[in-house]
Amino acid sequence: MQAKDVMTAPVISVAPNDAIERAIRVMLQNRISGLPVIDSFGRLQGIVTEGDFLRRAETATERRRPRWLEFLMGPGRMAEEYVHTHSRKVSDVMTYEPLTVPEDTPLETIVALMEKKQIKRVPVVRDEKVIGIVSRANLLHALASIAGETMPTSSDDQTIRERILAELQKQK
Repeated sequence: MQAKDVMTAPVISVAPNDAIERAIRVMLQNRISGLPVIDSFGRLQGIVTEGDFLRRAETATERRRPRWLEFLMGPGRMAEEYVHTHSRKVSDVMTYEPLTVPEDTPLETIVALMEKKQIKRVPVVRDEKVIGIVSRANLLHALASIAGETMPTSSDDQTIRERILAELQKQK
């Protein structure tokens, strides 16, 4: 199987200049945990996920560090964290340059990438345009459809014993 066989398409997305409230609303309404961020030309700019909203000023969950550690981190890092926790624009909280795959990428490669990079979704691109997205849920749906075709319909102990005995009888 390849990315094109399991990906979700068309992709639900947001724009870089959208308000974070819009991204949150889209994610909640569609029951998804991440969105590609796509510009007006259809090119992928980043990805925004639930994790990007964990540390927010509105919920008083921004990181608090001892002053000495803030001093060691430097003003650049502190400013970056401040923008991330206080900004109202998707472009300020999203992850830039997310990993992508072409539509003919084997699922084995996608799963290895997800494990190695500890990510939960991978945008699928063709000619620099996002045409789909493969998430962990897509992989579970693929497994469920295959498992439904290959697994026995009844798997209680008695049925399994009877099937094994029948196979043994055939071999004699």
